[in-house]
Amino acid sequence: MKMPKIITKNLNLWYGKFHALKDVNACFEDKRITAIIGPSGCGKSTLLRVFNRMNDLIEGVKMKGEVLISGANMLAKEADLVNLRKKVGMVFQRPNPFPLSIYENIVFGEKIHAEKIKKSRLEEIVEKSLDSVLLWNELKDRLNKSALSLSLEQRQRLCIARLIAVKPDILLMDEPCSALDPQSTQRIEELMRELKKNYTIIIVTHNMQQAARVSDDAGFMLLGELIEFGRTDGIFTTPQDKRTEDYITGRYG
Repeated sequence: MKMPKIITKNLNLWYGKFHALKDVNACFEDKRITAIIGPSGCGKSTLLRVFNRMNDLIEGVKMKGEVLISGANMLAKEADLVNLRKKVGMVFQRPNPFPLSIYENIVFGEKIHAEKIKKSRLEEIVEKSLDSVLLWNELKDRLNKSALSLSLEQRQRLCIARLIAVKPDILLMDEPCSALDPQSTQRIEELMRELKKNYTIIIVTHNMQQAARVSDDAGFMLLGELIEFGRTDGIFTTPQDKRTEDYITGRYG
C-alpha cells in the first residue's frame, strides 16, 4: 500500500498559552485534494501552516508531536526548512504576486535556489509553469508587463505557477477563492482538479459547497481538534460525529 504524503501524529501547537491544535492525527494521501473545513478560529489555517513551518515565524509558538512528510519528521530539530518550503508551496487568500514583471515572478524562486542558470532554461520554466496553470497563451506576449496589472484570477493562477516553477510536491491553499467571483472560483477549482494529477493538494475553505465539489478527502475541525477525517462523500453524507453533522447541516457555526 502506498505511504501517505503527510502523516500527523499527536500534533499539538500552542501560541503562548493558547492551545491551538490538540492531538491532531491524520493521513494526507498523495495526489489527492484534501479539504479542511470548520468554523472561524478552529485551527484550520494553523494546521495548514504547520506543513511548511510558517507558524515558526510567530513569536511564542511551541509544537509537539510529529509531522511526517515523505517519511521525514518536519518538526525535528535537524529538519531542513529551506528544502521543506521548496517542497511545500502555499497559496494565500488574496493573490500576492511580487511587484515585478510576470516573467520575474515565475523565475524568482529558481534564481534564489540556483546559483547559475541559463536564460533558455529560465524561459522553459516560465513557459511550463504558466502552461500548467493555463495562462501561457494569455500572457506569452505580456511577460515583461507588471504582474500587478493582471486580474485577480490571473494573479492567483500566477501565484500557483510561481510555486510550480520550483517543483514542489505539495500545494497548500488557504481560502484560495475567497477574493474571487463565482466564475473565477469555478475556473480555479477546475485548475485544482487538473493539478492533483501531479501534486498533493490541501485546501482550507469556509465554503462547504467548494469542499464537496473539489476534494477527495475532508477533515472537520472544531476548537483545535480534528473531529472527523475521511472520504469527502462520507463526511458530507454520513458523518460519524454529531458535531460534524451539526456543522454541515448549518446547526453550528
